[in-house]
Amino acid sequence: MTLRQYLILMTIGTLLCWVAWIFIIFETSPYDASMLALLFFYFSLFLAIVGTFSVLGFLIRRRIIKNDDIVFRHVRHTFRQSIIIASLIIITLILLSQNLLAWWNAGLLILLFLFIEGVVFTNRKYSNGEYVR
Repeated sequence: MTLRQYLILMTIGTLLCWVAWIFIIFETSPYDASMLALLFFYFSLFLAIVGTFSVLGFLIRRRIIKNDDIVFRHVRHTFRQSIIIASLIIITLILLSQNLLAWWNAGLLILLFLFIEGVVFTNRKYSNGEYVR
């Protein structure tokens, strides 16, 4: 799969997820919704956020780092980071819907996800010098 195909498919998939999420918002009531409707709500929002941050993050990263030799690494990093960001947002929304979100557990969530990203970043096989020359 080429980079262009990836970006086109990811953009189309992201738009479909946003449409599905908007459809769920307008067609279900949060008070009368079944567990399945809430699952679709959070899952479509998760996929929409992952796609949005993945495509936009890649485009921003591509503008900043202009080395074309490492494009696949940009895609992998932005996709991983978009999953982390989307997970943080969805967990925060779930805690908020259950009236369990407080400043201290929101801070702990942010620290947890920063720690996860830090562990993944430091356990990579290549040094920074091999990424950007």
